[in-house]
Amino acid sequence: MIPYDKRSGKIWYNGELVDWSDVKVHVLSHGLHYASCVFEGERVYDGSIFKLEEHTSRLFYSAKRMGFEIPYSEKEINLASNKIISTQKVKNGYVRPVAWRGSEMMAISAQQTKIHVAIATWEWGSYFDPKLKVEGIRLNISNWRRPAPNTIPWDTKASGLYMICTLSKHEAEKQGYADSLMLDYEGNVAEATGANIFFKDKNGDLHTPIPDSFLDGITRRTVIEIAKSKNIKVHERKIKPSELSSFVGCFLTGTAAEVTPVSCIAENKFKVCEMIIDLNESYQALVKKKKAA
Repeated sequence: MIPYDKRSGKIWYNGELVDWSDVKVHVLSHGLHYASCVFEGERVYDGSIFKLEEHTSRLFYSAKRMGFEIPYSEKEINLASNKIISTQKVKNGYVRPVAWRGSEMMAISAQQTKIHVAIATWEWGSYFDPKLKVEGIRLNISNWRRPAPNTIPWDTKASGLYMICTLSKHEAEKQGYADSLMLDYEGNVAEATGANIFFKDKNGDLHTPIPDSFLDGITRRTVIEIAKSKNIKVHERKIKPSELSSFVGCFLTGTAAEVTPVSCIAENKFKVCEMIIDLNESYQALVKKKKAA
């Protein structure tokens, strides 16, 4: 794999198309030291960004929650996102818009920092090994928990919130798993390190945790809509880890993960059942059909 700082082409950076290798961030940027940075992850299908407007709106919401204002309009960011995938000729890939505080101040206080914005894109396939997406991935259960909602801006896609996700995923991979299930601050099932989670019960209903201390994913909401259109009951509720053994199916949802079956969580085993395969096929049909405005 080519390191991301060694790639070629252009990145949209503070309103201009800049050579990939020339996009620099100073080592004393506030966003690096104090995690005053928000971002999005978007998928390109057949040359169009899926749910672009929703992603951009969430980026602006995240920035507002983090106490800074993006110096462009949502329309300008949408246009820039489409421009960069056209410039890079990305047909099926990933888009990463990111906004962060600059280096004008170096302390906790950061009111006078410049807000930088960049949008990069690249061709990108499956987040997980394609073989694992067929057989189902294996998860352990992380020792880290999603923090209480009164301790962090939990409903944002902010860089600092992913520190424990990296720690959890590294530990899972060290143990031979593909990812990790994280519990919330009360000990209930929350999410994986970068994706929401669903369970299928013996009656064919779906169960998914209430996103009250972690991100309510755009893909999560899309899959719920697809499931309801198929008359599948979806229960958004608190789920105890002790319930895992009672479910027969499990899958993750996310922009990167898309719809990924889970074969086991620790000692709890699940089947890659017809419903999960069908939901994945319906999701793939949707993202490849729907074009961004």
